[in-house]
Amino acid sequence: MYRLNHVNAIRGLRRYFAITSRLGDGVAWYTLAGLIAVFGGHDAWLAMAVMLISAGLGLAIYASIKHLTARPRPQMAHDGLVLSVAPLDKYSFPSGHTLHAVNFAIQIIVFAPSLSWLVIPFALSVALSRMVLGLHYLSDVLVGALIGGMLAGLSLWALSGLT
Repeated sequence: MYRLNHVNAIRGLRRYFAITSRLGDGVAWYTLAGLIAVFGGHDAWLAMAVMLISAGLGLAIYASIKHLTARPRPQMAHDGLVLSVAPLDKYSFPSGHTLHAVNFAIQIIVFAPSLSWLVIPFALSVALSRMVLGLHYLSDVLVGALIGGMLAGLSLWALSGLT
């Protein structure tokens, strides 16, 4: 976390990760899902609807865990971290950005594998941005990724039962 946070010293990278994090708030994922639904036909509408439902479930899961664990953000507990953007809330565990990035990336890749070249680097950048920007511990990001992967698997399983 400390080593990644030192990337803040490089202005261009700090800006890249701040923008990536902001897009990871949902803007990029919902825009991409909308475009896939519009241009992907009937099957795409169902797949993207399941993905959006999983996003709501993911929000409920990570908000509940954050409330139960109440783990303070790293800058509250550790000197020497540079906080590059304002946090959305006061707790860090787990990373909701990473949860959604992994959930959306897996589902989009399964539905539209040709978008892998775009989705995989973006999801990895969102996950890294959380530590670079001083907002999360590595464990926050790893658990967010694990929950996101489980949500994606559950969503794909549900989708297979609907089609």
